[in-house]
Amino acid sequence: MPSTPRPLRRLGFLTIGLFDGADPGRGHESTLEIIELGERLGFDSAWVRHRHLQYGISSPVAVLAAASQRTSRIELGTAVIPLGWENPLRLAEDLATVDLLSGGRLNPGVSVGPPMHYEQVKEALYPDTADVEDFSYERVRRLLDFVRGKPATDFSGVEGFEVFSDVVQPHSPGLGRRLWYGGGSLGSAHWAGEHGMNFLTSSVVRAGDPADAYDFAGIQLSHIRAFRGRHPDGEAARVSQGLVVIPTDSATPEQRAKYEAYAAARLPRTTAPQGPGRLLFAPDIVGTSAEIVERLHAHAAFREVDEVAFALPFTFEHEDYVQILTDMATRLGPALGWRPAAGA
Repeated sequence: MPSTPRPLRRLGFLTIGLFDGADPGRGHESTLEIIELGERLGFDSAWVRHRHLQYGISSPVAVLAAASQRTSRIELGTAVIPLGWENPLRLAEDLATVDLLSGGRLNPGVSVGPPMHYEQVKEALYPDTADVEDFSYERVRRLLDFVRGKPATDFSGVEGFEVFSDVVQPHSPGLGRRLWYGGGSLGSAHWAGEHGMNFLTSSVVRAGDPADAYDFAGIQLSHIRAFRGRHPDGEAARVSQGLVVIPTDSATPEQRAKYEAYAAARLPRTTAPQGPGRLLFAPDIVGTSAEIVERLHAHAAFREVDEVAFALPFTFEHEDYVQILTDMATRLGPALGWRPAAGA
């Protein structure tokens, strides 16, 4: 373990993009405005969550296609696309298209497993194949192969006036190196490393042995080290941490009270593993930038990373996100050793 934290090299943020069902356009526009603000403030990356049959972004690739035309520098990521809802070949086409439109700025993050509430949604999603769909890592491997240019068919050539390719088109050569796996378990860390992906960690991990069930930072640290231990790039393999971090330096008293109440309401779930999956949640970090720096420097897993995508809370207002991002870029980031992108 490093004796001192690594200087923060890359600063990003993650938003869920909630909207009012009566006016969904306004919520999507707010998300795009937040991404534009992130670029102006010098953030290195902006990430969007993925939600199906909820009032959040259901099509992050489409949202990031729009964002790519309203920004010029900031990297655009998904954290994460659950592949249980996706056809890997079709998704590979969409990802490559948006990557090219963005000038090579797309960072797709994915995960596997059955879709949430699968028993209730499977007839709508896979009416003919629900019982034979494979939701294992094999689904990620297929996506990796297609994005990295492996053949998707044994047919290519000219047929009449049409020309066919045996690999996914368009092909974006650098995209295969910018694929991330969003994992919270030791198995995911091993798989992502062995397959040369980047690794997204968040504020949720899967607790292992009951003896370590309450040590979130220690569990996350073990995942980071396991990932790098299996990755061809070793210690240089990219890991991004995504804790919920809320600086209050320029917040109004009303905003501070809201933020503290939000964190307090979510704190009970951090005291023990939750549900049959034994999921352990990290406490939200609320305070001045100086207070947050102190807590992050004491976090064993944070000391192992040099890039983050701090998660914005789900239910705040647009002006709250503006304040939080501004404090992150002007106060918290520099206090962690980060410098905004040139030209910001």
